Amino acid sequence: MSDRNLVDLIKPLVNQDGFSDTLIAHVRLMKCEKSLPRMPLIYRPGLTIIVQGRKIGYLGDREIHYNSGHYLVQTLPLPFECETFASQQEPLLGVSIDIDPVLLSELVSVSSEETLNPSVSHFPMSSVPMSDDMIESVSRLIKALHDPYTAKIMGQSRVREVIFEALQSPQGDALRALVTNQGRFSLIVNSLKQLHQQLDQDVRVEQLAEEVNMSVSSFHHHFKNITGSSPLQYLKRLRLLKAQMLLNQGHLNVSQISLEVGYKSVHQFSRDYKRYFGAPPTKDKLREDAVI
Repeated sequence: MSDRNLVDLIKPLVNQDGFSDTLIAHVRLMKCEKSLPRMPLIYRPGLTIIVQGRKIGYLGDREIHYNSGHYLVQTLPLPFECETFASQQEPLLGVSIDIDPVLLSELVSVSSEETLNPSVSHFPMSSVPMSDDMIESVSRLIKALHDPYTAKIMGQSRVREVIFEALQSPQGDALRALVTNQGRFSLIVNSLKQLHQQLDQDVRVEQLAEEVNMSVSSFHHHFKNITGSSPLQYLKRLRLLKAQMLLNQGHLNVSQISLEVGYKSVHQFSRDYKRYFGAPPTKDKLREDAVI
């Protein structure tokens, strides 16, 4: 099985640019027929498997190349920037698989008795080459999408197989750390979950550090190593990306959205939004490239 075979399997299933839901829960197909400039976005935690085309992610001072034959392992919903290279003749094609925490916990509990080394640094976003076993498991997953009966009966077992292969990869420990609560990585993960749940509330870095039993300086250091930014920079980007999503939904006005994402001043919100996205929130609209 090769990347070319995966391209041939995906092509008949995608008719439009962007992410497309499939017959299997947590699995989406992706297509993009043009190159897109570097822009801010956020992915759900999961695996992004590229079978044609290429992308570059920018997280802090890291460049993450995930091309044909690679997949992105993202353990946290991090704000980052992404550049896409594609064309009508050779569109970017891929598969996105959201990580189900229950499934991940089950696989980790039965597949490994190892204790993670808390001194080892884990990256929340990394590109991994496709092993032969991973290519085979992804192929079986996509083949299931061609038949509704197979998708219904075997779909989740095919997803399970792909996640299992990801656990065997060099990024497997980063996935395990999400559910084993060992080491500093999992402590920062807990802080990030709290930030995502409390976007509209005041946040004190001192309190976040205290809750994971770290000094403020140590918390800053480990937080930046993992996310590529300081806690407050991370929070600002997260708020602005959530605001863009709410704007695109069209249900709330700018003032309501600014409050929804934790801004006390709509003027400050508008300034930060324009600085980050290049257009004020009153002018912004859903971009056809926003989901890629």
